[in-house]
Amino acid sequence: MSTPTAAATGGKNSKNDSAKFGASFAPSFTLNLSQNKTNNSGGGGGSRGSVPAQGGRGGHSEALLPPPEFTSPADVRNYCNHLRAVMVTLSFEVAMGAEILKGVLSTVPDPEGRIGGSKARAWKVSRKLRKSADAAASAAKNAAATYAAFQQAYEEEINRVKHRARRPQGPRMDWAQQ
Repeated sequence: MSTPTAAATGGKNSKNDSAKFGASFAPSFTLNLSQNKTNNSGGGGGSRGSVPAQGGRGGHSEALLPPPEFTSPADVRNYCNHLRAVMVTLSFEVAMGAEILKGVLSTVPDPEGRIGGSKARAWKVSRKLRKSADAAASAAKNAAATYAAFQQAYEEEINRVKHRARRPQGPRMDWAQQ
């Protein structure tokens, strides 16, 4: 194989890696997910239980979701809403990453010189990432559906508590009687 010429690299003659693939627009995209694991110096400690509890709630500071403590309908609603919001955001970011990956890979020349070969290879590779974005969107829909199903299945209990939680009405002054 020959090295790219100045015309193929957009006239740039530098040692920059982006020059190898020609001039293309690919906005920078960063998704930072971190996971902290503590390692106890004694014995063979497993990964379960090695993350210290935060405020007695069982989560850690980098958690994307609140701890799954379902002690009230509000806890169920908050968990489902938070899960839906996280998954919608993640779905958009992964879909954008898939499109960027497809765009970058489609600029790599096909080794066999087939017409449309580079785009076909890029489509094949980015298809799995697009499926991941679709799965995240589906998870967001299912999170919303979970709370709706909870409301429907436990409607009687929820309404019973709502009526009990109303303020007792005290005596009202009737200004019409004088």
